[in-house]
Amino acid sequence: MGPPAQPGPGALTVRRWPVAVAGLGVAAATMLVLLAYGGGVDDRALPGLPDPGPFTEWMLPVARLGTQVFAVATIGLLLGATVLAPRREGLLSPVGYRQVRAARWLALAWAVSSVALLCLTISDLLGRPVGETVSRTSILTFISSVDLGRALAASALLAVAVFSACTLALRPAGALTALVLALLAVTPAIFTGHAASADNHQLAVSSQLLHVVPVTLWVGGLLALATVARADTEDLARAVARFSTLAAWCLAAVGASGVLSAAVRLPSWGDLLGTWYGQFVLIKVELLAFAGWAGWQHRRATLPRLRAGDRRAFLRVAAVELLVLGAAIGAAVALSRTPAPVGPESEDVATSLLGFSMPPALSIGTLATRWLVDPLLLAAVLALAGTYLAGVRRLTRRGDTWPASRTAAFLVGCAVIAVATCGGIARYAPVLFSVHMVEHLLLAMVAPVLLVLGAPVTLGLRALPAATDPTWPGPREWLLSAVHSRTARLLTQPLVALGVYVVSMYAFYFTDLFELALRSHAAHLLMVAHFLLAGYLFFWVVVGIDPAPRSRPSPFVRMVLVLISMVLHGFLGLAIMQASDLIAGNWFTALPRSWGPTPADDQYVAGGIAWSFGELPTVLVVGAVFRQWIRADKREQRRVDRAADRAEAGGPPDAHDAYNEWLAKVAADERRSPTK
Repeated sequence: MGPPAQPGPGALTVRRWPVAVAGLGVAAATMLVLLAYGGGVDDRALPGLPDPGPFTEWMLPVARLGTQVFAVATIGLLLGATVLAPRREGLLSPVGYRQVRAARWLALAWAVSSVALLCLTISDLLGRPVGETVSRTSILTFISSVDLGRALAASALLAVAVFSACTLALRPAGALTALVLALLAVTPAIFTGHAASADNHQLAVSSQLLHVVPVTLWVGGLLALATVARADTEDLARAVARFSTLAAWCLAAVGASGVLSAAVRLPSWGDLLGTWYGQFVLIKVELLAFAGWAGWQHRRATLPRLRAGDRRAFLRVAAVELLVLGAAIGAAVALSRTPAPVGPESEDVATSLLGFSMPPALSIGTLATRWLVDPLLLAAVLALAGTYLAGVRRLTRRGDTWPASRTAAFLVGCAVIAVATCGGIARYAPVLFSVHMVEHLLLAMVAPVLLVLGAPVTLGLRALPAATDPTWPGPREWLLSAVHSRTARLLTQPLVALGVYVVSMYAFYFTDLFELALRSHAAHLLMVAHFLLAGYLFFWVVVGIDPAPRSRPSPFVRMVLVLISMVLHGFLGLAIMQASDLIAGNWFTALPRSWGPTPADDQYVAGGIAWSFGELPTVLVVGAVFRQWIRADKREQRRVDRAADRAEAGGPPDAHDAYNEWLAKVAADERRSPTK
């Protein structure tokens, strides 16, 4: 199948690149001015100290700016193709196709900038010019032994993957895949910057994730709108309305996370004005606040005028907002080259490993009071619960009913996630294997069951309005596409769901993945996501009441699946209890914990928890399946009784019985027909 047809008169065209170029110029100018003011670039070598030379000093921030600008542009155009543009018969629209093709080359430029940044970083760290330090050996050594090298290499490889995905994409699903890869490519550097080096790096890194991803979507989406500003006015108005909602959420996330990030990195409020780092933070905050005001102007004033056919007001405000956000990106790059104020240094081994001081001895009181709030996970839980309640509210305002038991189950499931990831359990989980196992059971077994019983997909399909224009599918259509996608059909195959749920647990604990999740916050976040999604997938197949891409197995088969998972989970607990070597031993023996059981005894307790307590949720699931089985039998019996009553009264036969009678008649006719 070939590419979409070229756009005709009035169609969207990608022609507003001068605005993007101006934004790039403003970003570069802001970066250079702030670096010159703050001393982030100083080409005067001090005698006796290694010096990478002026080329590295000046080109390093330029390369970093290039990676950020190309990342924003790539993500913005892919966001425009998937969300901010119409569709044509299941394919990308002409403008979407052009945006994806432009994003392809921007992704390639992103990869090249990442490689250049990697080489310049080697020169900067070794204090020698690029020509003397960069070689195949130095690059491989940097990538294999330094976290920053691995992060830069991962970003470059993911950018190449985005280039490949854009080359093949003709449908929205392909563009969405490229968008997800591009968002992943932004994250590795977050785990190796100022945030990762802070004492409370969990809070800092999660705040940065909650900051960088929304601001990238915000700036990128605005860039996508600016580059297609010569659109049909009606299409442009729809795109701006969608982006306005997204930008409002991004602004809220950026504002909250920015405050948290500054609080983590600045030892005192006086450092806001007393240090270059604090001053740059204030400049960035002011720029983002002004951009937020411009976005509010879009929603309040320019969007109604755009719907009336006047696009000039939108173009003026969009250009100003894009230039301001470009300056904010330049300030962010200058901020990354400016040392953060150093507070009192701690030589505590526990703090260097955990990101916080060793908590006191474990007790019910400390579990209840020693919370370790993760901004990213807490924001996700609150968004999940808030979206669910908004759907319930929409149904009730419309006069429809929604079972209170489902709402209660879903909200309790969200509360379980919050307690497991932000409560005292989160603080003690990296200290004691046994507490980690409790966290595991809550995330993989308790919370998923409650979320599944809340039927969020059914609620979404009932609460979300259907799109009035098939060329502009909305959230309801996206949800339906996800439920009936090939990926969902594959993952909801019972044996696949069971394998993802059970086998991954063995792989996690009996490989280095467990210790990696303890040492790396990125791996910890992936662990939380995997436990939740794997558990949700399995229990959706077993006890789910939402629409599914395939018909669910019979109650007997589901009962067998639950029993198999229970047995395999019990074996996992026994294997942990009987393990001769410490699991993640290098981590637990390095922690200077002066209270509680020894690492070996604690591992035995963890296995016992998995073997005993882990079966309790499974027994409850067995009860739920058995209850559904009984209900299904009762419904079938009522159907048979109704059919019998209709037959006695001389009414029309049951559709199921009529179909069986028709099949019997066809079979009888075939038997009576002569054999050929």
